[in-house]
Amino acid sequence: MKLVKHLANLGYGSRKQVAWLFREGRITDVDGEVMYADDTPTHDEIRIDGEPLDPAPGILLMLHKPLAVTCSKKDPGGVVFDLLPARFGLRDPALSTVGRLDRDTSGLLLMTDDGQLLHRIISPKSKLPKVYLATLAQDLRGDEVACFANGGLMLESEKTPLLPAELEVLGPREARLTLHEGRYHQVRRMFAAVGNHVEALHRERIGGLDLGDLAEGQWRMLSEKDRAKLFASD
Repeated sequence: MKLVKHLANLGYGSRKQVAWLFREGRITDVDGEVMYADDTPTHDEIRIDGEPLDPAPGILLMLHKPLAVTCSKKDPGGVVFDLLPARFGLRDPALSTVGRLDRDTSGLLLMTDDGQLLHRIISPKSKLPKVYLATLAQDLRGDEVACFANGGLMLESEKTPLLPAELEVLGPREARLTLHEGRYHQVRRMFAAVGNHVEALHRERIGGLDLGDLAEGQWRMLSEKDRAKLFASD
């Protein structure tokens, strides 16, 4: 792939804009030597304004999603892409969220430009556990642990029962729920099915991966070690 196209695909601008970066001498090698559009360096040898390139296609990143932002490209209230460098929204292949968290749910969100990896994570076959912390409007009545664990709970408008899920009671109105599938608004609908309402919802973990010390609104690229940890229970 030509260097101009490679940089454009990483979101550094249109091909015309990238060509202008070459003319201004802003693209160099690791030693600061000016590079030209017909050079053939490796990805890791290239610098723009002295900084290494963003990772090549195949990235996976973790974001600590705040409340009130959506997992879409456009929303008047703000979107998760606003929390990333603007060029990330211009990458080709495109960066996508791995599943969704609604605007009233915070916590761990994964994003990737690797379609195969995305489908592996969300596939029902993977059964990657997803762990949520829920704050409820009413006290738990006492039978929710058994109800969620038996694998027979039916949600409104659905034709197949839910897989067994593990509920850990943390207080009268607080619980940790581990799911092994990903249906639409599943946590909220499960508690609604037992006569309760979720007031606050936070995703703590996917597979073997948690947020660690990542602050709300922050993100980081995930390493091969992180990926192995994600699929530790796969």
